[in-house]
This record gives sequence, structure tokens and C-alpha cells, in this order.
Amino acid sequence: MAERQPAETILQHFLRQVESNGADSVALRQKELGIWREFSWQESCEQVRMFGLGLHALGLKRGEHVATIGDNDCRYLWAYLGLLAVGGVQVGLFTDATAEEAAYVIGHSDARFVLAQDQEQVDKMLAVRAQIPKVERVVYWDERGLWAYDEPWLTPYEEVCRQGRALAAREPSRFEEEVARGRPDDMAILCYTSGTTGRPKGAMISNDNIMSTTEAFNEVAPVYENDNHVSLLPLGWIAEHSWGVAPHCLYGMVMNFPENLETVRENVREIAPNRVLYNSRLWDGLVGTIQVRMAESSRLNRTLYRLFLPVGQRVADRRLAGEAVSPGLRLAESIGNWLIFGPLRDKLGFTNLRAAYTAGGALSPDAMRFFHALGINLKQIYGLTEVTGGGTMHGDGDIKFASIGKPAAGISVRTDEEGEILIGGPTVFQGYYKNDEATAGALLEENGTRWFRTGDAGYIDEDGHLIYLDRMKDMITLAGGERYAPQFIEGRLKFSPYILDVMAVGGPALAYVTALIIINFDNVGNWAEKEGIVFTTFADLSQKAEVGELVRQAVGEVNASMAPGSRVRRFVLLHKEFDADESEMTRSRKLRRDVLYTRYADMIETIYAGEERFHVQTPVRYQDGSEGIVEMDLRIIDSG
Repeated sequence: MAERQPAETILQHFLRQVESNGADSVALRQKELGIWREFSWQESCEQVRMFGLGLHALGLKRGEHVATIGDNDCRYLWAYLGLLAVGGVQVGLFTDATAEEAAYVIGHSDARFVLAQDQEQVDKMLAVRAQIPKVERVVYWDERGLWAYDEPWLTPYEEVCRQGRALAAREPSRFEEEVARGRPDDMAILCYTSGTTGRPKGAMISNDNIMSTTEAFNEVAPVYENDNHVSLLPLGWIAEHSWGVAPHCLYGMVMNFPENLETVRENVREIAPNRVLYNSRLWDGLVGTIQVRMAESSRLNRTLYRLFLPVGQRVADRRLAGEAVSPGLRLAESIGNWLIFGPLRDKLGFTNLRAAYTAGGALSPDAMRFFHALGINLKQIYGLTEVTGGGTMHGDGDIKFASIGKPAAGISVRTDEEGEILIGGPTVFQGYYKNDEATAGALLEENGTRWFRTGDAGYIDEDGHLIYLDRMKDMITLAGGERYAPQFIEGRLKFSPYILDVMAVGGPALAYVTALIIINFDNVGNWAEKEGIVFTTFADLSQKAEVGELVRQAVGEVNASMAPGSRVRRFVLLHKEFDADESEMTRSRKLRRDVLYTRYADMIETIYAGEERFHVQTPVRYQDGSEGIVEMDLRIIDSG
């Protein structure tokens, strides 16, 4: 009997899980019409088999690309694993990408097929069909609204599976043969960067890159068979591949897909996952939600929260500093957990949580401390698309609020003489697709190790923790020679439940720091209603004098803990949110600073000129489809 070969790819690991678990264990769940549907490993494998063979029957060859766009669900997962099984490469798109943004990535990636979820995504493809001539078919899996579309270019998901079943009937072992042909260095995904400085670049990520990152994470935050994972992060972002899909295939973690975006919070509570990874923006939003909900709760709950939050903070500070917690403080913590923090974690779906992680931007130390005070073991992960999301991470008992952790297992991290962070090891990507110049600028070969130049500024402290400052290009020197890190300031300000977004402003010709601030409309609106403040729109609310004073107090609290050169002296409350559709942010919600500096140049000049107001004209679209212009003055506020 031939010796069994070790699993070398994601799909080979997936088949090992199917062999071990078969029809007896749950592989995934999908919430549909209020009911959690369960699928065994065997049932899941059959779906993967049929879809993968169906793509092969339609002409997909090894190494060819399939673009995908849609919300995470079981069919999306089966299609993704199916295309990997037959040697295809996934090109993930963000669900809210515009038709033009999608067309660029699809065209640049040379995708032959597109997997689109529903009518909304199909309509985007039809709108840009002339710009993506290499696409031979668009496969959709949610048929609602598409029954009347008479277009041969469009193919239902079930038709692909039908062709797969026909091929499987003719060649029963074909699927296993295709999976066996896979190699660790085969490209698995072409993951496009967020494009903060220009057009997105396609990072070529191999099977080995993904598995190396997953194994490195597992050394610090172990995954156990039948652990539950709620799939929330988009498959256009590297994190869900390394944190969700790969652990599912390597370790047997159960995938759970919410019914829709509106039911996510409820569905997370029902599943109570064992570990979570949210982006920093979501954690920031959760801080605000918790603070506002507690402020609106009963008098008893408000009293308990105010009484025990400082207890939780003191316990967290001592434990993270490696200091003993006194018996009296431990008793107070236990009472607080029983009365307020345990029920709060239950509301969040965190009752079974072993570890919570944040990625996709630095989370402020204030937010980290807040969650630890609630008994939520929140830790940082630092990684970029080009290192498959693998870089540094906090471990249990070794957390510093101001750091982003130590290098994960098998990964090397250092800084160069200019303070740029470099990451080396098996997680480093293969290069940028069709962009040799950018690849040469990003990769460095030294003594057999490939290093990626991250473009981030930071340093390694005396305990081996990496301290992140900002993007190298965004570190700013003021006219007086003082340097500051905009993201650090912005993170501290967003800890306020009343601030949704902010861009810190400064430069070599400017004497001090200012800011463009976006209010959190839900939280500020709730506060205004309780205070009896009448308002009509976002813009109207943002310019209320009481709201200006509310935010001024929040800015003042942050300024009190900042170095003089990093204090925000003046700010404007903008009349609208930053918008990815207007290129002000990326689809992963990162600020496009160059665009914002250009778009708000006149406003910034007025702020530094010492003026008290800035006049804006804002185009609006009314419910009847008509358009108009709203003019208003924005207040420029001194932080005091």
C-alpha cells in the first residue's frame, strides 16, 4: 500500500477533515429564515466537489483567476474552496465596491470568471461588461430578482454544480486527482491592497503563505476541533482567509454564517464563538455602543457600571503589568462579573470567548484597556496583505496596550535605520501581479530570508514588543520641528463614543495640529434627544453649539494626555461622513489622506487663518430623485 503523503495545500487539509469527520460532525452552519441549517463535512465536501468540477468543465484551467464578490455565506465558501480544488486562484472584491472599482480589479487580474452573489452584484458586472472582455461567465448564487434576465453571459450556481455532477459521473476520481496536484507554492488568492496611495496592487498569496500565517496564529491562539467561528470579515480582505477559512480546513473549526448584516449581533450571540477577529473600526464602534447603551440603561445598571468599571481597570492594569491582584480586588472583580460584566459579555455573544483580536489599524490603548476591564481578552494583531496578515501579535500574559505584540512563531520583524518596519519569513507574499517595479521596491533578500518593507514606522522596545507609530509617509514634522503620528491621535480621539472618524492635520509649514472630525450620528443623536436638542439632519446636528461643546470636551480630555506637539488646537465638525464612494476612504475604511488634504484644502487654510467659520456648498439628492445644493457655515472650534 502506498504511503500516504502529507497534506501540502488548503484543499488537501480540507479532504483530511472530511475523511476524519465525514457525515457525523458539523462543518458549517448557515442562518436562513431564522433557522440555523447545519451541514456535515461530507455534505460540504459534495458541494465543493460539484462546484469545483463544474468550473473545470466550463474551462477553468490551473492557475487561472476567478473574481468573487458578495457577502459571506455557505455557497460563497463552497465556491471558493471548489475553485481552489481545481487549481483556480480567487480574486476577492469588497461587497460595496463600485462597478468601476470592480472593473479595474477584474480587468487587471485577467479573471476568466466572476462569482457574483445577487442582482446587485450582477448589475455591476453588466454595467461594466465592455471593460472586462476577458470574463467569459458571471456565476450568481442568489437568484432573487434575476429570473427575468435573459443573458447567456450569466450562469446560475446550480448550473455549474450540474455540470460538475456530470463530470463526476464520467470521472469519479477526478476531484481527488485535481486536489492531489496542488503544491504549497501554488497561488491561492490574488488579494488587492486597499489602494491608499493609488490604484490597488494585486498581492500574490500562495497556499503556503496562508497556512504559515494560520499555523503562526495557532501557536499563540490555539484552535480546537469544533470551535465556532462566525464569518464576518470579507473574503476580499486577507484576514478571513488566514483566520477563518484556513483554520476550518486545517483544524476542523466550524464556520457559521449570519443571515444578513442586520442580524449579525443577534447571530453572534446565538453562536457564542470561541475567538473573534474584528477590525479596529468595529471595536471602536463597539466601545461607543457599550458606553451609550449603559448610559441609557436603568439607574441600577448605570450605578453598577460606574462602580465596577474602575475595579475592572485596576485588575486589568495589575495583571498586564505582571503584578499580584489582592484578594479584596479579586472579590470585587468577581462581584462585578456576576452583576454587570458577565451579563454584558452575554449580550455581546462573548460568553465562550477565549481570545479576541483586533487588526486592520491600531486600536487606541484606551479602547484596549476598556475591553480588558470588561473581562474581554482583547489583543492586537499586526499584519499586512503582503505578509498574509501575519506579523506580530499579543500573547496571553504578555500584553502591552501601547504595542502591537511580538513576532508570531516563525516570523521575523526588525526596523531599519530610518525606522521602517520590515517583516520576513514564510508569510511574505510572492510579489505584485504584473508589477515587477513595485515588487522590487517592496521585497528585500538577505541571507536567504525574504523581507517585506511595510512602509510603517515603529520601533522594538526593550521587551521585544513592536510599537507602531504610523505610516512612514504620514509621520509629520510641524514648523517648529516637532514630529507627530496622525493615526495615534486619531485612535485616541475615536475612543470617544461621540466621534466616528477623524483626520489629524498638520505639516512642515503649519505650527500646530488641527483636526477634521466626524460625529457618530447615532450616539450624538441619542444624546441630543435626551438633552432636548432639536435637529433634522446629520449636517444640522453636527453644527449645534451644544454638540461642538460635547466634542470639545472629548478633544480636551485627549489633549491632556498628549505631548504638546501632538495636541489638537482647533477642529471642525464636518457636515458629512468620509465616503469610500467619493474616494475619501478605501473599502477597508482607511483614510486616503492625499485626497482629503486636496478636497478640504480651503477649509484647512481657513482653520489655520484663525477664522471662526467656513462656508460650504453640499450637493444633495432628495427622495424623489431631484438634486440640489445645500449651503451652510461650519463652525471652527478652539479646543481650549
